Amino acid sequence: MPHLVILYTPNLEAETDMTALCRALADAMLTVRDEAGAQVFPTGGTRVLAYPAAHFAVADGSGDHAFCWFNLRMGRGRSEAVQQAAGQALADAAKRHFAPVLARRAVGLTLQVDVGNEVFDAKFGNLHPLFAKG
Repeated sequence: MPHLVILYTPNLEAETDMTALCRALADAMLTVRDEAGAQVFPTGGTRVLAYPAAHFAVADGSGDHAFCWFNLRMGRGRSEAVQQAAGQALADAAKRHFAPVLARRAVGLTLQVDVGNEVFDAKFGNLHPLFAKG
């Protein structure tokens, strides 16, 4: 973990590059540092996934309104300051990405950060070793 999941109305796909948004947000996550200056999120564990909604209704239906929800889920153990810094880094990156769209149309954007209280957490696979420093 961390995982950032994006749910969005598919009417945004013609107006912005969602893959570029995912990359920008992943890059923003990798810049977050803790109080000691250490990288907060492991490179091999950083994931951003975006999903268009198959069905949606936004606001009162008076226009072709759009919406995008960002949910960052991170494991426990990081300070509140780090949690806030991660959220702000992501919000800043999303604002930069969506600035041209926001200049043309109404879009609701919501970003939330959740800290895990896992009852079971298994991590396996061979991605992390690719980024191990050693």
